[in-house]
Amino acid sequence: MFFEQIADGEGCQSYFIGCEKSCVAAIIDPALGQANRYVGLSHRSGLRVRFIIDTHTHADHFSAVRQLKQEFGAATVMHRESPSPHVDIRVEDGHLLPLGELRLNMIHTPGHTRDSMCVHVEDRVFTGDTLLIGGTGRTDLPTGDAEQLYDSLFDKLLKLDGETLVYPAHDYKGLGHTTIAAELANNPRLQKRERAAFVEMMRGLNLGAPRHLTEALRTNISGGKTVRQLLAEAASAIPFMSLEELSRRIGRQRNDFVILDVRERDAYGRGHVPGARHLARGQLEIRIDETFPDPDLEILTVCEFGKISTLAAATLRELGFRRVTALDGGMKSWRESGYPVETGEEPALLI
Repeated sequence: MFFEQIADGEGCQSYFIGCEKSCVAAIIDPALGQANRYVGLSHRSGLRVRFIIDTHTHADHFSAVRQLKQEFGAATVMHRESPSPHVDIRVEDGHLLPLGELRLNMIHTPGHTRDSMCVHVEDRVFTGDTLLIGGTGRTDLPTGDAEQLYDSLFDKLLKLDGETLVYPAHDYKGLGHTTIAAELANNPRLQKRERAAFVEMMRGLNLGAPRHLTEALRTNISGGKTVRQLLAEAASAIPFMSLEELSRRIGRQRNDFVILDVRERDAYGRGHVPGARHLARGQLEIRIDETFPDPDLEILTVCEFGKISTLAAATLRELGFRRVTALDGGMKSWRESGYPVETGEEPALLI
């Protein structure tokens, strides 16, 4: 079995497994930020990705399932309880997927989420967020259930052979993997062997919400894009202008060059690049044609951190303004670098 464990630097773990004899592979719990690594692994190993598997609906990071489906043309796999409408193969407890000479056995383990499952392959089990190293998945997020988690652990997962290697979707201890026997012996949460005691413990954890909870659920369920994706796509479609170049441009005072501040009006009034005109991002598509009828006008978009201006510049390019750029670093970098700032609102510069 070809096997590669991929960590994202924030504790999330994903896995690339394959049958080298048949030249086919599967990716388990892929993270959006690691998409290029999976593509590189496929090319380097010579394995064609057949399945892309999410062990559950993730609430704490962004899944790369849909992006990798487009890249590889592979089938997406989740448990049939998954709320996502973009699943190609919905599996149930006891189902298996053939991967060359390997067999991927599905174990439905609800508790962390209703659609949680583990994938058992030969000497190892990929446990998603059901069983972690020294912990378990939480049960206080949407569709979580402490009683179901108890059943999934003690009636199913922990009955696997003690030497079975455990590879979870998160590793906060830096150990990489563990075993069923080691978790039974050392995992503090698994020492609560009585159902009532375990459920009481889980319900009393009082954990904080994941940082990206709402956005992760939205994108992982709907298949929509993350804000980071939108920014990355916009940034790949436009050029940027450096602070130094803008400083030189201001001195030239060219008539065919416009600095367009797309922040809200109060932010513009507190300080902007000298000579910048103001048009809030929310009014851009509505007001741009009446304001700048010439699509060959050179426009530099500016915001506070360089993100909204990137989106604005990409929008203007899509609208046909061919010479649009965005200020690299935004007003924050402009101010911190000691360049001049104008305050107040000159009526002639407001759009």
